[in-house]
Amino acid sequence: MDLLNKMLNIVALPFSLFSLCLLLPPFHFFKFALSILSSISGQDVVAGKVVIITGASSGIGEQLAYEYARRGACLVLAARREKSLREIANRCLELGSPDSISVTADVSNVDDCKRIVESTITRYGRLDHLVSNAGITSISMLEDYEDITIATSIMASKAAMVAFFETLRVELGSDIQITIATPGFVESEMTKGKHLAPEGLMNVDVNMRDVQVSVLPIASGQSCAKAIIDSVCRGDRYVTEPTWYRVSGWWKAFAPELVDWLFSVFYIAKLGDSPTDSLSKKILDLPGLRALVYPSSVYSPGVKTK
Repeated sequence: MDLLNKMLNIVALPFSLFSLCLLLPPFHFFKFALSILSSISGQDVVAGKVVIITGASSGIGEQLAYEYARRGACLVLAARREKSLREIANRCLELGSPDSISVTADVSNVDDCKRIVESTITRYGRLDHLVSNAGITSISMLEDYEDITIATSIMASKAAMVAFFETLRVELGSDIQITIATPGFVESEMTKGKHLAPEGLMNVDVNMRDVQVSVLPIASGQSCAKAIIDSVCRGDRYVTEPTWYRVSGWWKAFAPELVDWLFSVFYIAKLGDSPTDSLSKKILDLPGLRALVYPSSVYSPGVKTK
């Protein structure tokens, strides 16, 4: 076994480089041609389809509901806020959805998740698209958590979620298409400062929002929703919006030490200082910068914490 591993240590790299040089050009040409064909017919792909959207009462989920409605999809909107859901469902009907219903549910509750699916099958008899969108964020340091299990839902909606769906994609094969969306900073309650505090309660803190977002421009929710659905219609495996965020993956792959150092310098305040004394917040506070990168929508009052 050791001899075999030593042989593979020698041949794996040159073999991989040769194979990639040989296979990548035709592979990417095929993908490009396929994406062009899909883009031509993609607009009507979701017309008449039955779509469940979780976390549909605000942010990206709300904008996804509107975009699906414009394309003629039948919608099942799920979230915890009943009044907001009803208003959004009615708006979807105005935008062109043939039918739109709301289901008040908490996706952290298994019974509620079953009820969402059962309501969909009872109403339409099938399910075509499941948009698993609900999520929360935290902008606290790990050392601030006395009970780390409070952050379980945060961790499960990040790298663990991506790994789960990548594994599921392999298991399901071509029977069910999976598109993983990795949005950057987009108009939502999160970019208004809503986050999970170390105490386990939802909180709104625009100063900590400024630390995390800093001078990165906040994209519109509508453009993000459109990009996601376009990618779904094309059959893309991944979609990142805004697309320039993709370069961060290259930096992380080729210069991980540099990325870690930049994050430490930019986001971590000096020992004994407040987190809001970080360099990221100080740069944002320079005259005129905030108005340049933040849309007016992130200053809207009334963000709910329940």
